[in-house]
Amino acid sequence: MSVIVFGPTGSVASVAALTAQEHGAEVYLAMRDTQKQIPGLSPENEQKGGFKRVQADLTNPESVAAAVKSSGAKRAFTYLAFGTPDHMRATFAAMKSAGIEFVVFLSSYTVAGEPKDVSPADLIPYIHAQVEISLDEIYGQENYVALRPGGFATNLLRFKKGIQTGEVKVWAPGFKFDCITPGDMGRVGGTILVHGPKNGQRKVYLYGPRLIAQGDAIVAIGKIVGKDITLATIGEKEALDEYIAGGIPKPLAEYMVQKSASTSNELTDRACYDIGIENVELYTGKSSTKFENWVEENKELFLA
Repeated sequence: MSVIVFGPTGSVASVAALTAQEHGAEVYLAMRDTQKQIPGLSPENEQKGGFKRVQADLTNPESVAAAVKSSGAKRAFTYLAFGTPDHMRATFAAMKSAGIEFVVFLSSYTVAGEPKDVSPADLIPYIHAQVEISLDEIYGQENYVALRPGGFATNLLRFKKGIQTGEVKVWAPGFKFDCITPGDMGRVGGTILVHGPKNGQRKVYLYGPRLIAQGDAIVAIGKIVGKDITLATIGEKEALDEYIAGGIPKPLAEYMVQKSASTSNELTDRACYDIGIENVELYTGKSSTKFENWVEENKELFLA
């Protein structure tokens, strides 16, 4: 079986690609820049594993179609590509016309329920929901799976400079998330890419094993990497400026600042939480990775 993984330089897609290869698939790595390094995959192992690189940009349907045709793949792993005016409809149409029959899409847990019911005012879930609707229209519900993971553990990397100096400025330190790891997401995604979903699942929620407040998570990281952390709570304007400086568009930054300060909203309430924890073990055979274990295994990400 040949599969194509878009965005393999990302922390989730790279694991999905490795997992698909471990399950016996021939894996094509679809990349904007085919010279970039892929996390966890040395050139030697890439050659040994039979991985093949192809150029593709998800915002360019013609390049997507060319990549799929050259690979002969029937299954694809993909993520949300910002910058498409039609919520990736043309991209998915290109995939289908080029031969892709089944798609695994990295969506978001903020899409709770039916995508068509998500309000445009709820920016993060709305963006992901519209892409799921595009998949409904192009592929039909039986021919794709939407992974809906919780809050990424890697989101905490934006605090690494402060962690290194021992003082972290943070907005909404009490905001809680589940710290799902890229390894867990990628292993589930790669398994479904090759074998399909279990139990008739089409929307696969994935969560870390417990909720942790953002401030507590930062302090815990400090202890693991050998840093005493002082937290300094910042105001809304400074938080907004930091998001924008980090490359997040202003409307999305405003949304994130507003919602992370709320005590109950789609960023903190988690649909199918228990099922989302169980799904990690269902597809990988292992329990959701504990946040502290992930930090211990990835200290260099916070210290480099």
